Amino acid sequence: DEATDPNVSEENWECIQRFCDQVNADTEGPLFALRLLAHKIQSPQEGEALHALTVLETCVNNCGDRFHSEMAKFRFLNELIKVLSPKYYGIWSSEKVKSRVTEVIFSWTVWFPQEVKIQDAYQMLKKQGIVKEDPKLPEDKILPPPSPRPQNSIFDRDEDCYKLLARLLKSSHPEDLQAANRLIQSVIKEEQEKSAQVSRRANAISEVSENIKRVDELLENYRRHELSPADQETLQALLQRCEKLRPLLFRLASEAVADEEALAEILQANDKLSRALGQYRQVVAIQ
Repeated sequence: DEATDPNVSEENWECIQRFCDQVNADTEGPLFALRLLAHKIQSPQEGEALHALTVLETCVNNCGDRFHSEMAKFRFLNELIKVLSPKYYGIWSSEKVKSRVTEVIFSWTVWFPQEVKIQDAYQMLKKQGIVKEDPKLPEDKILPPPSPRPQNSIFDRDEDCYKLLARLLKSSHPEDLQAANRLIQSVIKEEQEKSAQVSRRANAISEVSENIKRVDELLENYRRHELSPADQETLQALLQRCEKLRPLLFRLASEAVADEEALAEILQANDKLSRALGQYRQVVAIQ
């Protein structure tokens, strides 16, 4: 109720994060959460429905495979479809809510292509003419978690790798020694790549933090009508850079999928970017 309060204009991110934490902590968390969110998304109050959709997308981003499995079932997808269908709530749901619901379902067809029921649900909406064309996803779209990298090589596990290396080095066969040499070079290359990934991640997150801090300062001046023409150009340049950082963060998240701490740090940076872009649009709309 706090996270979807229609009387509050801005998202309560602290409360949304607590909601996600509770979903992850409870065995039945995803099931119960989606029931609650479906009810809120179907609310006749536009603000409540839009807040609920933000909570839903944040859960997709933070609550893992159990949540994805539940949201991809017809039981939940049908509740979203009711918001769009003129046979159900589509007759009184606002266009803004229906647009967001369409964006959500379409984005899932992009990010979760393996979920057949999501694909089927979206194609049904198009076939019935409820969705006439694919929506263009907004720049501040919350990114879903990247798919796990399959571990199909013995070299994915350090212990096995070093056991194999020790065995090859003890061998008297030339081909085994050649294999050991290739393995050593492979390990060195992998360590160099890991180091480069850490460096890229640190630089990107640092840049995100610095850019957002500067955007916040300029937005405050914008609210007070104290923004000079030069600062307006700086603000636009910063916003363009923030938008370009989002795909970079997604690539970094794909690289860090096995490192939960690093992945959480990247996703947090992405959320901050989303908030900064959202605040800019809100301030400009008010002004």
